[in-house]
Amino acid sequence: MTAARSIADSRRPTLYGRRHAISSGHYLASAAGYAILEAGGNAVDAGCAAGIALGVLHANEVNVAGVAPIMIRTGAGELRTIAGLGHWPANFPADLFMREHGGEIPPGILHTVVPAAPDAWITALRDYGTMGFADVAAEATRYARDGFAVYEHLADNIAEDADDYRRWPSSAAIFLPGGAPPQPGDRFVQSDLAATLQYMADEERAGARRGRVAGLEAARAAFYCGEIAERIVSYHEQHGGYLSRTDLAAFRSRYEPPIRVRWRDFEIVTCGPWCQGPVLAQALLTLERAGLDGLGRDQSSYAHLVLEVLKGAFADREYRYGDPRFVDVGVEELLSDRHIDARLAAIDPERAHPGLPEPIGAAPETAAPAVTGSDGGGRPALDTSYVCAIDRWGNVFSAVPSDGSTSSPVIPGTGLVPSERGVQSRPDPRHPSGVAPGKRPRLTPNPAMAIRDDGSVFVFGCPGGDMQVQAMLQVFLGVFHFGLDIQEAIDAPRFSTWSFPNSFSPFEYLPGRVAVEDRFGPELASELEARGHDVRHWPQFTRDAAAVEAIFSDASSGFLRAGADPRQPAYAIVS
Repeated sequence: MTAARSIADSRRPTLYGRRHAISSGHYLASAAGYAILEAGGNAVDAGCAAGIALGVLHANEVNVAGVAPIMIRTGAGELRTIAGLGHWPANFPADLFMREHGGEIPPGILHTVVPAAPDAWITALRDYGTMGFADVAAEATRYARDGFAVYEHLADNIAEDADDYRRWPSSAAIFLPGGAPPQPGDRFVQSDLAATLQYMADEERAGARRGRVAGLEAARAAFYCGEIAERIVSYHEQHGGYLSRTDLAAFRSRYEPPIRVRWRDFEIVTCGPWCQGPVLAQALLTLERAGLDGLGRDQSSYAHLVLEVLKGAFADREYRYGDPRFVDVGVEELLSDRHIDARLAAIDPERAHPGLPEPIGAAPETAAPAVTGSDGGGRPALDTSYVCAIDRWGNVFSAVPSDGSTSSPVIPGTGLVPSERGVQSRPDPRHPSGVAPGKRPRLTPNPAMAIRDDGSVFVFGCPGGDMQVQAMLQVFLGVFHFGLDIQEAIDAPRFSTWSFPNSFSPFEYLPGRVAVEDRFGPELASELEARGHDVRHWPQFTRDAAAVEAIFSDASSGFLRAGADPRQPAYAIVS
């Protein structure tokens, strides 16, 4: 069986260059980062520029005051991950949602966690960049001040979420100008956000008289201790929120140990179980153990195996993952040969598991059962974006900025929606990812890299909630198992499982549910149904199937090869 080709296929080429490359979820963000590279900045400078710009350009999916997990590999081979994820306020009552909200997380500021992205960008710049905040945020500030053209995906999503934006006048003023959703081609302006970024840049310039690091610290203080913090905290105090001045002033994005596993001649690197990154590592190890030789990329036997392997990895995520400062996740055990073999042995090669696979061994005492299922849509949360960059010195940058704008209000006068990421904590504190003061939600954004023994580096990631690791897995195997080129692997149709509790409130659970992009031949869906999968169809090139961006620094040829997903206005630039 072969995948059906369509005149709607993107047919973009893989881009080749030798100096530097950047790929991100919006072409203007890529342009901002590329300008930094051309000006002599390194991959960290460029990645931060593009990442901050995505908070303006993907205004419905990324917030400047959201989250920004970052992975950096220096030209000398040093590898660091910055969590870029905030925690629940220190005085937040852990039982609040169970006691007063019937076990639900309501819209509004109650699920606000400490905004982490500004500190994460500044931490990366301070320790591994060469430029200042004002330098890298200049294009983002311009896009916010002068506006940019509304694109179809942005217009569609704002229209779909119009009622959510109308709940708060401060949000409606930005996202529903004139009382209606913007149309493609309209100019989208965020004047208050531009002023916020400019205030941080101005404070940096004043502080930079004492040096670059002092200037960066001044930009950070402008957000976490200055006028911006005061506006955020005052709004919370007036509207029953819990975020305090101390929560903001004391916050620092932590460096976290990465997860590293061997896959053939690669070291696969993900972030830790405070996000879903280890799911990718576990799935790759399990598939390698199962054996992929002889399986075609478009065959139901391959899709069935991948889907069942992902179900097992997502089950372990459900039973075990949480903030490692609060939960003994046992990642080494989950990635051990013994556990991988046990998960593989539980897979029926001819029949789909009907729901969430059972725990292997004894589940932790804190584990809670899966939430009740429903027959809802099963589409991923449409938030998040992605950026990766590689420079002429061999530095590699990977970041997944995120946080939407629909479930909490814009803080008046700032253009910011402080991190809504609390919707990824479970209302029940007994769950491994349950809410607790000072605890971080279990994050879906997860930057990744794969480092080959010959020195080649593949850097990749995407938006898409629970679809993220599924898309990343399929693209990675497309390139390094099936031999596709970078863009061809990104363009290829995808499938997905939803047979686990969703990571976002209300944590919808759809036992047996599978979604398949329509560009697969009809036999794939029918054969998966015959194996017991509950198959639903996605339209071709749907953003629901995530949107992967990637760069490969190929040591064998000396070329950088880059691609970007046509499922959103993503573009790569190389030279």
